[in-house]
Amino acid sequence: MREKILDVLDKEIRPGLQMDGGDVEFVNYDENSGVVSVRLKGACGTCPMSTLTLQMGIERILKDRIPEVKSVVSV
Repeated sequence: MREKILDVLDKEIRPGLQMDGGDVEFVNYDENSGVVSVRLKGACGTCPMSTLTLQMGIERILKDRIPEVKSVVSV
């Protein structure tokens, strides 16, 4: 599962974040709850829109590509 998540982050999510001076770091995946924990970095870590980026961007894409993912949280 970790490899699937990292693949989606690397190929579909990270490039867009990096174009805006930010990044995302995978922290953990809880198989029991389906929760992915990530850390927003760079410009994304301090951006007032980071909650929107997390839910409408990262979470939406991960849930779409990997049905086992139920939600994404920032740590």
